[in-house]
Amino acid sequence: MSGKWDFWVDRGGTFTDVIGRDPQGNLHPRKLLSENPEAYRDAAIQGVRDLLGLAPGAAIPVGAIGDIRMGTTVATNALLERKGDRVLLLITKGFRDALRIAYQARPDIFAKEIILPEQLYERVVEVDERVRVDGCVERLLDIAEIKPILMQAKADGIDAVAIVFMHAWKYPEHERAVAAVCRKCGFTQVSVSHEVSPLVKLVGRGDTTVVDAYLSPILSRYVSQVAEELGAIPSPLWGGSDGEAVRGGGESQIHPHPGTACRPSPQGGG
Repeated sequence: MSGKWDFWVDRGGTFTDVIGRDPQGNLHPRKLLSENPEAYRDAAIQGVRDLLGLAPGAAIPVGAIGDIRMGTTVATNALLERKGDRVLLLITKGFRDALRIAYQARPDIFAKEIILPEQLYERVVEVDERVRVDGCVERLLDIAEIKPILMQAKADGIDAVAIVFMHAWKYPEHERAVAAVCRKCGFTQVSVSHEVSPLVKLVGRGDTTVVDAYLSPILSRYVSQVAEELGAIPSPLWGGSDGEAVRGGGESQIHPHPGTACRPSPQGGG
């Protein structure tokens, strides 16, 4: 055996289950309340401390842990409770309401009042650009035009951006250019549709990108918090738009330290 403990953690909304494997290969279960601020800051870390025989708040010894794998409903809960980050949606001009209109699916076709779901983005800005499905650039992207809008959103406290352009799943150059400007403006979360979900359909691609921008900061902060207490570095198992350490309700692995002219646009990946 490696001489180190390995841990598997399932952090739910009510309970957190921790299973530790000691250096001899024996498994040790532990169940805690996920939220118990009077007793501990984080249930996962407290479960690790308990199994290691450490006092509450005690530092975790360097080299005592091999791997920690965690599944969490942090994102699911934030989505259900609408407690994600504030999001700015940048979308091709003429499609500001596309995600709100969606596919017009009606579970009850005889309902007299159609109540649309609440949108996750706080603000939407139309970007005057357009690439056709064949790659011809119908409207050139003007970066100088959108930069003041980005700066204003940043000044208003919005720190997450979702970028969704028409046909960007195949021709992503405009999205890449805008994403670079967003990062230069200081946005810490920039979700780009051709990276997050390279689907042909605008609505499906856009919805997924908005959710990514809405939830990824919360998950990133949580993983960073856990890693900080462990004296560890989070290791991403997937390539997010900003390299976040965890996505959705999934798994994270933590390793301790030792013009209008029509011209072809180059086809991008995804």
